[in-house]
Amino acid sequence: MLLEDYRNERLRKLEEIRARGIDPYPSKSTRNTKISDIINHFDEKDGQAVTVAGRITAIRSFGKLVFIKIRDYFGEIQIFMKAEGAAPEGLLGAKDIKLLDTGDFIEATGKVGKSQTGEISVFSNFVKLLTKSLRPLPEKFTNKEERYRRRYVDMNVNPEVRERLVRRSKFWQATRDFMNKHGFIEVNIPVLEHTTGGADATPFVTHMNALDEDFYLRISHELPLKRLLGGGFEKVYDIGPRFRNEGVDDEHLPEHIAFESYAAYENYEDGMKLYEEMIKYVAMETWGTLKFHVGGFDIDLDCEWPRVKYADLLKEKFDVDVFNPDREQLIRILKENGVETNFDVSEARLIDHVWKLIRKTSAGPYWLIEEPLSLSPLAKKSADNPLVTERFHPIIAGTEMGNGFSELNDPLDQLERFEEQQAARDAGDDEAQMLDMDFVEMLEYGMPPACGWGNSERNFWLLEGVPGREAVPFPTMKSKED
Repeated sequence: MLLEDYRNERLRKLEEIRARGIDPYPSKSTRNTKISDIINHFDEKDGQAVTVAGRITAIRSFGKLVFIKIRDYFGEIQIFMKAEGAAPEGLLGAKDIKLLDTGDFIEATGKVGKSQTGEISVFSNFVKLLTKSLRPLPEKFTNKEERYRRRYVDMNVNPEVRERLVRRSKFWQATRDFMNKHGFIEVNIPVLEHTTGGADATPFVTHMNALDEDFYLRISHELPLKRLLGGGFEKVYDIGPRFRNEGVDDEHLPEHIAFESYAAYENYEDGMKLYEEMIKYVAMETWGTLKFHVGGFDIDLDCEWPRVKYADLLKEKFDVDVFNPDREQLIRILKENGVETNFDVSEARLIDHVWKLIRKTSAGPYWLIEEPLSLSPLAKKSADNPLVTERFHPIIAGTEMGNGFSELNDPLDQLERFEEQQAARDAGDDEAQMLDMDFVEMLEYGMPPACGWGNSERNFWLLEGVPGREAVPFPTMKSKED
């Protein structure tokens, strides 16, 4: 049968149900027991009257006996029915079973017990229809595009997808719990910005009719959170969406959830200690382990992570001097390694591409520290070497699992760096940061020394061992009408 035929047959059943005076979409359920409560505490529930509800996953009929499997969020159970007289008003009995289909939601009230085969069941001769399903769920659902477009079907047919989203929720809840325990305050900041910054990324642009002005969707939480430090907060963070108008791949989604935090009177040394502890805490709370096999790497987070200097690593791997870069050497390295990019960008951007070649082969965990000044427009210079910054990245399984640094709070230094970034932007680098004079003005009023840190849900995707689109509930897709 075609889907249209199945749907037409269910529409016929819907019409017959309504003709009997039964509401196929009532507003209220009287469920008082979760299925898992019965399964996990059968000895206590045995013989008790309960009301359960859920989606029908299977229907079997043997003469006057009917067995219906239903599933709620917490588990699955059998409804055992016998054909006994006419159904009370508003209910359906065993004789009416042909009006029900897999995918329908029903409610059953009866006593808990076991069938002759020993299966835990609810013995109820009549059920209440809660929702009539007009489309049958497929037995298998494997096409990626269809799965991403109809995630509600995907979660029913492939329950591991729903379980993954539960872990995603635990991941962010554990992040919140850790930060709250360490004295941080969550403050939600705007998504719409006149000037966007805090990262190298191309922003989305939208228009606000009320003000008749264009706004950017934020690419980072950074600058508004640091304004809070200037306003008297000492420990703040935010968790929420950010938007980057760039490609979609296993590690990047244009819209994703990210986390950033800032602590006054701390520096990057303090940050590495705190956020190493946080990553380990979140991993244990989410997956119950610190050992992972992802992307071909065996990862053990349960150690003290070493610290590796950016300049030393590029010198060792490619003989690159990041302080006196040779443009032709950088381009040659990238071409020899099959990197396709715009080679007309700045030397700093080319160095970053070379670094990513190293990163992809790094198992970690280790802290990458002292990134060059040209690559860190918002980080404070190192007191020992003014050519580098007090910046730190955790490198795990070929990716950067976060970004932190001692925050730049010198307004004149910040203005100079912003002007350099704006010049690069004007020259065609769409990912260079914008000149934000309001932020410079805030710094002129004064912001305490601070350490900042940010990571995205890419950390979850990585340790979960799946690409980004597998790990979000509704991935962005090209529009398609069916």
